[in-house]
Amino acid sequence: MTYEIPKHIQQFGTDIEEHQLRYHNRRVLVSKEFTFDSAHHLHLYEGKCKSLHGHTYKLQTILSGTTDKRGLTIDFADMKRIAKERIIDVLDHRYLNEVLPPMNTTAENMVVWMYEQLHDALVEEGHYPNVRIEEIRLWETPTSYAAVTRALMEADEHAG
Repeated sequence: MTYEIPKHIQQFGTDIEEHQLRYHNRRVLVSKEFTFDSAHHLHLYEGKCKSLHGHTYKLQTILSGTTDKRGLTIDFADMKRIAKERIIDVLDHRYLNEVLPPMNTTAENMVVWMYEQLHDALVEEGHYPNVRIEEIRLWETPTSYAAVTRALMEADEHAG
């Protein structure tokens, strides 16, 4: 295999026009992952998690949407900012039982709260309904996670 140095750098307006930037009109998935460290304990639970302990959590946000005229669904920088403001900054290096709404701080409860936070931000910033949450995954350990999907959340809304 040979490698070549580009002889010409593509120039907007000369080599490519605005109408060419958006290659398709299909819905695509975009994802961003985050980690944060927090402490918690569980109520009405018999086992190690009854005692105060901590985790390095991993959060994965999976959104979908069609692309804008630039070919972007949502800027990854916006995804990062929203998750940081609404979730990470609230929970990182904190005692979850103190900073979350009253709940048992299980991954199952937390992932629904996270979905709600991200959904509210997408609505408030005008991204929704084009950009929607498809799935939120929260790993409590490298091998254990809880997840919620848009389909599950919407099914529960219609059933309730």
